[in-house]
Amino acid sequence: MTMPTIQCGVSDMPVVGLGTWQSDPGVVGTAVEHALNNNYKHIDCAAVYCNEVEVGAAFNKVFSAGKVKREEASITSKLWCTNQRPDKVGPACVKTLSDLQLDYLDLYLIHWPMHLHPEHEKGIFPLDAEGKAIPDPSNPSFGDVWAEMQKLVDEGKCKNIGLSNFNIEQIESIVTDCRIKPACLQVESHPQLPNLELLEYCKKNGIAFVAYSPLGNPGSKFRRPEQKNLFEDEVVKGIAEAHNVTPGQVLIRYQVDKGNAVIPKSVTPSRIVENLAVTGFSLTSDEVDKLSDISKAFPAPGYRTCGVKHFGGHPNYPFKSEL
Repeated sequence: MTMPTIQCGVSDMPVVGLGTWQSDPGVVGTAVEHALNNNYKHIDCAAVYCNEVEVGAAFNKVFSAGKVKREEASITSKLWCTNQRPDKVGPACVKTLSDLQLDYLDLYLIHWPMHLHPEHEKGIFPLDAEGKAIPDPSNPSFGDVWAEMQKLVDEGKCKNIGLSNFNIEQIESIVTDCRIKPACLQVESHPQLPNLELLEYCKKNGIAFVAYSPLGNPGSKFRRPEQKNLFEDEVVKGIAEAHNVTPGQVLIRYQVDKGNAVIPKSVTPSRIVENLAVTGFSLTSDEVDKLSDISKAFPAPGYRTCGVKHFGGHPNYPFKSEL
């Protein structure tokens, strides 16, 4: 069955993609090759993952072989926080294009709504002696950065531009005064953190919603010790048994049936194929609601596995209510 798509700006985005966050050097390239050669048409990248050179080599290998054409793939990357000074946006995108061996990106996102010191000795994670984030002293506005993102579209370097990890107020500050509307919002979403209010906002405003960490980050160093493994949740397991699929496939289909795109990460060949095989079933509205209700068992708004709380003191930290 053909993988469905959602509208993302001027492009169609396949609803299931491969995430590359926390995919180690030496294995991420092979994972990307395997995904593209097994019908994936959506790959999610970011400069801060520090693996774009290896991913780019995989892109070049697959696209040069001709089995998959570049124009058939939807490729995303992200502008890191230390490059959110207006004069650094363009060069950062050019560097990503060079690393990924691409002429253009299908989607380029502002990775977090936090500008960090761009020239600090600690590099891409500038933290002070207390482990707190050091903001860019020039204090660029969202509008300043977004103006440069729009230029990337004008120049043909990106087909679409969007946001990641922004809250509603921060999105509004861009949407209300921009020439090119954000095409996408990428955020953490799974049954322990369904982000339903944010999803509803995006639907009302024609912004594609892309869920990262849809499996709840099992085994990740970012998980909280008390957080339950969603693969072991009785609701998830019961729905999986009813459809004769795996818990992971249920969690991916949960996003698809809400109208979202979803980017599960894996470097295991069999799991990469399994994660894409979610078109042969769908969840009932009751099953979707039961999965969303899992979050009610946890403190509001749910368990966020990627909160980067060491950035909590930044004036633009998007999840201050959760600190």
